Order: sequence, then structure tokens, then C-alpha cells
Amino acid sequence: MDRFTYKKSAGVTALSASITDFTYKKHSHKEYAIGVTLRGIQHYNLDGSLQLSYQNGVMLFNPEQAHDGMAHDETGLDYVMLYIEPQLLLEATRQKDIIRFSTPIVYDARLQQRILSLSNAILSEKDEALCNELLLSLTDSLIQPNLSTENKKDNALVRKAKDMLHTNLQSVLKLDEICKELDLSKFQFIRLFKAHTGISPYQYFLNCKIEHAKQLIEKNRDIYSAVAECGFVDLTHLNRHFKGVYGTTAFEYLSHLN
Repeated sequence: MDRFTYKKSAGVTALSASITDFTYKKHSHKEYAIGVTLRGIQHYNLDGSLQLSYQNGVMLFNPEQAHDGMAHDETGLDYVMLYIEPQLLLEATRQKDIIRFSTPIVYDARLQQRILSLSNAILSEKDEALCNELLLSLTDSLIQPNLSTENKKDNALVRKAKDMLHTNLQSVLKLDEICKELDLSKFQFIRLFKAHTGISPYQYFLNCKIEHAKQLIEKNRDIYSAVAECGFVDLTHLNRHFKGVYGTTAFEYLSHLN
């Protein structure tokens, strides 16, 4: 049976998941996603190539790096994941520029243990002070020459398009307005956006709406206000898309927070 448990502490969201039949839709997160495969094989497509994370594999996802995900075979998959805001990682590492992980999967026992220590502390609701200390230990392990490289600059047009999308999350995607502002045809824009982000403008826009809904649920503990503020038709509409990205409905996610 598929199971997803979310908890949050020290600004970090931890996920404990066990899946057999569930498949994540192609999506991305605004946070870093850092996790460990505990059992089975994590199977996902990232930047156009297939990745397989075996037991003890440490998975490193950069912000807005598009991917899907599933168990590699019928034996299923257990794993934990941490979602860390870019600004929080900068503060912890005392870096000036956003880092990007150059290797999607590594096998590093020390890094693995620090991920597990922090995820276990968050999921078992340990004191936030302890979680902060464990986060600092983890970030120290992440800043390694073999793991990270300097961030590549966004294409200026794509960056402008992202800004426009983020300011209109409560409405439908207005592709004509964006293309007019960028002086591109629809097909030119879609190709450019997908080349730089790995997903289409529509997928990106939908992901942003879901991410924003998640933030509102965490802040207000009110699902229906998230439905309204993010422009979803109704709770069923939000739940369907929320589950495709987080493996659980918005209502179930809220129950994990209480």
C-alpha cells in the first residue's frame, strides 16, 4: 500500500514514503529535494535521462529541476526526502550564490546518515533546536566540490516569463499576454521555456499553483482558502493535482501538519 507522511520543522519539510503502484507526474519543486533510498530502486527521469537510485543512494534535486518518479519494479520502494528552501540553504552554508548539484545520485555514507538523522528528527517531532543543529550538520556535508557547481544563469526571457506566471497564480494561464510581452510566437515561447526548464509553461504554472496552495495550507491551515486563492475550480480539482506531485491529497497533507 502506498504511504506518504509529511512533517515540517526548522523550515524543512520531511517526507517518509513507501510506494508500489504510485507514479509521480512530471513536476518540479522550488526547494532543493535531498533524499535517501531505503529499500528498492527509485526510478525517475531527470533532465532527459533515466536515473536509478538503489538502496542507500542519496538523491540530489536542484530547485525547479523537472522529474517524475516511481518504484522500479513490483517489489516497491521506501525512501525519505527533505525539502529545503534555497534561501535557507544559503544561510546555513554561508554561500553568496545559489549552488547547483552536479551529480543527481551519490553513495556517501556520511551524507546519507546526516539526511536520515534530520529526517528522523523532523518526522518524530523532536525539538526544533535539535532539527536546526542537524540541518547545519547536513549542509556542511553538501558543500563539496564533487557535489556542487555554480549556478547557471537563467535565460532572461524565461526568467521574465516565470515572474509573469508567479504574479498570476489565481487565474488561468494567459499564454497570449506572455508571448506578446516577450515578442515571441506561442510555439517559440513553449520551445524556449521547455528547453530551459525541462517542462512546458503549463506544467510549470500548474506546479507553481500547487506549491503556493501547499504554502497557504501550511500557513493558514485552511484548504478552501487555498482553493480560492490559487484559482482551482474546487477541492477535487486541487486534490487531483496535489496528489500527482506530493502523493497525497491536500486534505491528507493538512492532517499531517496538525
